[in-house]
Amino acid sequence: MASKFHRSILVTGGTANLGYQCTINLARRYPDYQIVIASRSDPDSSAESINRLLSQKNVKFLQLDLSSLAQVRSFAVEWEANQFPPIYSLVFNAALQFPGDVQYTDAGFEKTFAISHIGHALLFSLLRPHLADTARVVIVSSGTHDPAQKSGLPDAYYSSAEEIAHPKGDALKNNGRQRYATAKLTNVLYTYALHRRFEAINKKTGKHWTIAAFDPGLMPGTGLARDATGFERFLWLKVLPKIMPLLRLLFSPNVHTAEYSGQMLARLVTGSDEEIGSGKYYEENRQIKSSDASYDKDKQEDLWKWTVKTLAKNDSEMSLFDLKDLL
Repeated sequence: MASKFHRSILVTGGTANLGYQCTINLARRYPDYQIVIASRSDPDSSAESINRLLSQKNVKFLQLDLSSLAQVRSFAVEWEANQFPPIYSLVFNAALQFPGDVQYTDAGFEKTFAISHIGHALLFSLLRPHLADTARVVIVSSGTHDPAQKSGLPDAYYSSAEEIAHPKGDALKNNGRQRYATAKLTNVLYTYALHRRFEAINKKTGKHWTIAAFDPGLMPGTGLARDATGFERFLWLKVLPKIMPLLRLLFSPNVHTAEYSGQMLARLVTGSDEEIGSGKYYEENRQIKSSDASYDKDKQEDLWKWTVKTLAKNDSEMSLFDLKDLL
């Protein structure tokens, strides 16, 4: 049966905060698109809430746990079963921070990296055949990936994808926030690696696939600190949201509400090619330079090759995930 929607958009982590606000803007802008929000759970019935707010029926929730490769694969099967229209945009927003000791997924990957990068990379690889001929991928990174921004987090450090996924030796002692900053660096590395491949695919096939990375800024009050200590959560949820003007003055102007950053994130999906450059990094509505390390092509290719080799189950998937069927 033909869908009543023309295209679809997927937003991971779209049930709250940044992703939720982004989804409101996208659903309002594209009432004739199927907007899917995906998260581990939706206790506040976010999809229904957005539909009521906009008096529309184009937002749907699907369960997705990015820390589980099996569940990511199940999600892709469910996507096909729903027969959603071709994908106009993938918004990879979901992320978690684990401030304490190293935590691992069931598959043995460091959990911050697994959620921010590995799960999203597998999701892209499985859903890529469903991309419309004109499509845009947007990956939410963070200014914490760039030591030059002096975010207050330990500096991101990319050794190799394998060492980030399976830390050993001194790396096991790294602060959880350092692992978060590094995971956000991998988001930018992956963006640039995928952009080069999109350029080649577009030239060969006539498709128009673009990709951009986004720094939403510091957003006190969001769910990022859910695994922090009780006192840290109190500061993050109760104190800092009330002193945002002071934070902008003393810490950084890049401090925003989730509503504002959600609008800026949605802009990267809805903006024209003249407004949004592929393979670029954005803060608010401005294209800016990302970290020096993020432009290292050796690091980009190490991440790309490790990701494909790790996630592909067989030769057929290896070719699919490496985009060789289009290159």
